[in-house]
Amino acid sequence: TAMATARETVRLGLAARGQAKIKLRQPLREAVVVAEGPEREAIERLAGIVEDELNVEALRFVDNADELGSYEIKANYRTLGPRFGNKMPAVAAAVAALDPASVAVTLRDGGSVGIVIDGDDHPLAGDDLLLAMQPLGGYQLEREGSHAVALDLQLDEEMLRRGLAREVIHAVQNARKEAGLAVEDRIALQLSGDEAMLAAAREYQQLIADEALATTLEVTDALEGASATTLDGHELLIKLERA
Repeated sequence: TAMATARETVRLGLAARGQAKIKLRQPLREAVVVAEGPEREAIERLAGIVEDELNVEALRFVDNADELGSYEIKANYRTLGPRFGNKMPAVAAAVAALDPASVAVTLRDGGSVGIVIDGDDHPLAGDDLLLAMQPLGGYQLEREGSHAVALDLQLDEEMLRRGLAREVIHAVQNARKEAGLAVEDRIALQLSGDEAMLAAAREYQQLIADEALATTLEVTDALEGASATTLDGHELLIKLERA
């Protein structure tokens, strides 16, 4: 049961990454998860797995999705149009004047919302309203029912370099395969590229060497006879041989 809860959290988090068009290899600061009680306990027990799967540094919990953004509300013309006809502009204006947060709470509790048109009261049910949540600035939100996950999309230079380092590792692994190397083969590795790529490779040189099974790793400003590739708009040069 705990694993199923964690997997649902990961699914929503990955969907949020997809909507934001941010690769999984790019680390993010945090994922904010709507969970309380047993669900929160389950996710906390498996927090390490969830963080690894979403590639985030930390998980933060809130009790309800209302804390992850603000609501917008509109009239549903498909259901209200046949009912109000040429009065729909007035209906749409009345709906727009409602407090979205209060409407969200009322509908979540199974209630109805009232508007006044030409002096008459009209109750509106959940199907009559289009309620959407706009995530907090800098976050991407994905929700389904009572479950929701928001990812912090703000990236500083250090995190961007970490993301580039992960891209370098992926590119070197592909180069190993193209060279016909066995998984366990050790290599001598040389890397070069543009300024951003060099900065990332130098800062995370040990990590790259460990992941690529490189007994030696040289990061140099110039590299002859290397294969070239482009990663997120940055040039990377790779030269490797079996150690």
